[in-house]
Amino acid sequence: MDNISFTMVFTLTGFKETKANKYTYFVLTSFVYLLINLFNLTLIVTIILERALHEPMYIFLSNLCFNGVCGTAGFYPKFLSDLLYDTHLISYNGCILQAFVIYSYILCEYATLFIMSYDRFVAICKPLDYHMIMTSQTIGKLIFYSWSFPFIGVFIGLMLTSRLQLCGSHIDKSYCDNWSVVKLSCVSTTINNVYGYCLIFSVIAHVTFIVLSYIKLINACIKSKESKKIFMKTCLPHLLSLINFTIAILFDILFSRYGSRDFPPSLRNFLQLEFLIIPPLLNPIIYGLKLTEIRNRIFRKCWDPKIKDSQHTRKR
Repeated sequence: MDNISFTMVFTLTGFKETKANKYTYFVLTSFVYLLINLFNLTLIVTIILERALHEPMYIFLSNLCFNGVCGTAGFYPKFLSDLLYDTHLISYNGCILQAFVIYSYILCEYATLFIMSYDRFVAICKPLDYHMIMTSQTIGKLIFYSWSFPFIGVFIGLMLTSRLQLCGSHIDKSYCDNWSVVKLSCVSTTINNVYGYCLIFSVIAHVTFIVLSYIKLINACIKSKESKKIFMKTCLPHLLSLINFTIAILFDILFSRYGSRDFPPSLRNFLQLEFLIIPPLLNPIIYGLKLTEIRNRIFRKCWDPKIKDSQHTRKR
């Protein structure tokens, strides 16, 4: 890599039209970030503390929520700082790190939704063999896959980007992403483009598996009323999460590669940031409200005084 890449500072596209209201946007963004952490961490802690929730489905759900916390941590602190101090600058290394966190979050989200669909497929289509298939060892391997696949895939992509000589320093986004850095290159980016399409294909493969598994699940539900109840209770939130996240990612991809400046800046900014706002905020709400076991335990912990009194008595 050329030495200039190490010392380069990128300028990000800020919310220029909101300068007069930057404190209002700062408060609103801080509130959204607080809710994301509160909702996701509440679900994670509830699953950890309740032994009855130490089942594969809930373990994978806590992994999904933890990924949401990690992914948003790569964006919101920097974004809030830019809103408050109106800087919109980021170093080359900081840009690569932010791109790594955000891209890893995206791939980990799909990998986790993939293993969650596999879990539901086994639970509904092979109920008698469920505990034989979904052992602790299998769960560990699936969790490891959901993190190792994104880390390795994103690391290779960013290493390919780091070899490029750059001829620009402006990124037309509020955060750093790999494609925006690649577009600043003075040299051929064929290898980067091919590898990028390979990653996109891997995501499509994950989504295809999820869709095929749901086709089989729906067929199983048609034949059995019990399977239909399980599907509506546990699979519907998963399906909503997949649709929600995929739509958000499609918006970002379309605007990154084919976006038009004819769109109002506020709409363009929202669509670029939607996958960092809506999915991590809605996932814990969708699962928390739909899954009875989680909903009941959260409400009991927060609002049932008898439980708090009994826990206080035990401690004494």
